[in-house]
Amino acid sequence: MISSTRRVQQALARGTGGMNKPRLLSAPARKISTAIHLQNALATQSSSALMPEFPLIPPTWGSPTQYSAQLGSFSDTDHDEFWRAIPLWKDVPREDFLSWKWSKKNVVEANLRSSRKLSEFLDAVLPDRIPRAKELGGLQSRDEFMGDVVGGISKTTMSVRVMPYVLSRINWADPVNDPIFKQFIPLRSIIIDDHPAANLDSLNEQGDMPVRGIVHRYPDKALFLPVSACPTYCLYCTRSYLVGPDTQLVDKQAFRASRQSLNEAFKYLEGQEGLHDVVVSGGDAYYLEPHILQLIGDRLIGMKNIERFRFATKGLAVSPHRFLDRNDEWTDTLLHISDKAKKAGKHMALHTHFNHPSEISWVTEKASRKLLQSGLTVRNQTVLLRGINDNADTMLTLIKKLAKMAIQPYYVYQCDMVPKVEHLRTPLQTIIDIESQIQGTIAGFMMPKFVVDLPGGGGKRAASLRESYDRKTGVSTFTQPALKGKGRDNKVYTYYDPVDSLHAES
Repeated sequence: MISSTRRVQQALARGTGGMNKPRLLSAPARKISTAIHLQNALATQSSSALMPEFPLIPPTWGSPTQYSAQLGSFSDTDHDEFWRAIPLWKDVPREDFLSWKWSKKNVVEANLRSSRKLSEFLDAVLPDRIPRAKELGGLQSRDEFMGDVVGGISKTTMSVRVMPYVLSRINWADPVNDPIFKQFIPLRSIIIDDHPAANLDSLNEQGDMPVRGIVHRYPDKALFLPVSACPTYCLYCTRSYLVGPDTQLVDKQAFRASRQSLNEAFKYLEGQEGLHDVVVSGGDAYYLEPHILQLIGDRLIGMKNIERFRFATKGLAVSPHRFLDRNDEWTDTLLHISDKAKKAGKHMALHTHFNHPSEISWVTEKASRKLLQSGLTVRNQTVLLRGINDNADTMLTLIKKLAKMAIQPYYVYQCDMVPKVEHLRTPLQTIIDIESQIQGTIAGFMMPKFVVDLPGGGGKRAASLRESYDRKTGVSTFTQPALKGKGRDNKVYTYYDPVDSLHAES
């Protein structure tokens, strides 16, 4: 018997016009599902002959979660069990879905070893006809769409890993145009050629890495990377040279925390007299085991030179219920570190990463309230992404929702110049215009800084502080007075608009 995954491979290859089969698709044989059987048959026979024998019922999206096309946001009722709109999870009780253990078990992935979970999930949620991108119009078949996904996976720098919470926030009746889907699952049809200046390590972090896992660029701040895994992988990851499993395009330089590597990092941090601020990231601090999280917190608190530190995690956006899970130790550990830091006269914060209002639900609000009541400072960093949040209305809605949850909108970043995200980057003018349009619409202390992380290792610089910007060529220049040495004195850094945006304006 041919395995279902093999059948999916064959159907997906046909859906992309005979595209070579990516080597990431492999899995043990399992029972052939009716939908996949239908998928294969549709590739070779007429649908009219097969539909009566193999009825395919698309998922219903009208209830219990209503989707707003205006901002791509969900209108939740109090404690709405929105995950039940996913056919696979329609019978999952609240206590299971809100469990971190259940979420880890049901994470959907596609990588070089296997794409079975993603294939099975798409097979369950997709209707038989799917809208194309709005700029193209029309409908496409399931085969065509699934082939587009597999083709996208073969052409991106990041593997697919998406937590169930995220998947439950996507409008699967129209995934191509969904602002959450676009961030995490690639489509080959929309990937465009990279800018010639794109670089896997676009911020030159490895050039500022004195020891493995430490990026020390600013005089008083350092970045600590003790983990290279995340609960959900972003297609636009600035650290695609490091984060996640290997892909067909990238052999990752993964960092695995060992006692030796951690001690080397700690020794460096406490040996830098002028260093006062540490960001613990990765990867994602959510994937640090509680005892490692506690170890890092204790060591940073004990360093005389460190005055403040932050743990960076997308967890609040992609799996917020973990903060509410009483059977999981991670949140209690985090809050214990925060309390201990306060007693030592030091400040600890949590930095998270929301990009769109649709990512926020009543679960997020409950988790945020718990953190607020526990006295933890939470700040948000957003990446400006084309077709997702690149207009003032969406950005302002996100900022106001964050502010309501007592999450400080901290930064809005221009998308970095890493490979295979050219379709998600915006011209610099977009971030300039959005900042100008929303200035004064919310309290100043809730107004984020709109910045460019300068290519080549220039650090963050406000988009408004550019030295020059030529709209016709798409070239903007910046300086960074805060950085000295290593040839950085008076250095000019350059950011380039997407090439296709220049064609659009000409």
